[in-house]
Amino acid sequence: RIGDTLPTQTDSPPCSPIDFAMADEDQPKKRTFRKFSYRGIDLDKLLDMSNQDLMELFRARQRRKFSRGIKRAPITLLKKLRKSKRETSYGEKPEAVKTHLRNMVIVPEMIGSVVGVYNGKQFINVEIKPEMIGHYLAEFSITYKPIKHGRAGMAGKGAFIPLK
Repeated sequence: RIGDTLPTQTDSPPCSPIDFAMADEDQPKKRTFRKFSYRGIDLDKLLDMSNQDLMELFRARQRRKFSRGIKRAPITLLKKLRKSKRETSYGEKPEAVKTHLRNMVIVPEMIGSVVGVYNGKQFINVEIKPEMIGHYLAEFSITYKPIKHGRAGMAGKGAFIPLK
């Protein structure tokens, strides 16, 4: 039978736990990065897709926005992002491009760019990452300052400090 035989040992000396630790130090661990895919399609293929093919991958709201036509303002923003990317040297972040277009859908072409998204008071710099594809710019630029509630029992005692 197949399971009855045991594997034979070679003539090598037995290894101690110290030997295993030394073997790990000799070979640096290679970090493998997870390849990004949006709805099962790799990033390289997403960049080569036409707007029509890309539109079919998006969710319903984004599909509707694309099907109604791409207006002039988003095209201008994409041109500015291309220009800022082109003018930076390799390995550096591109210059931030300021915009009020909070309703702009993030497309694969924008990956790696820095966009200053207006939140009603100031421009919040957002670095576009592959995970953001299909989302709106507004989702990454919060419009309010989250409140921090005081501890229980403070009831207006420590909030007001008179001027002297």
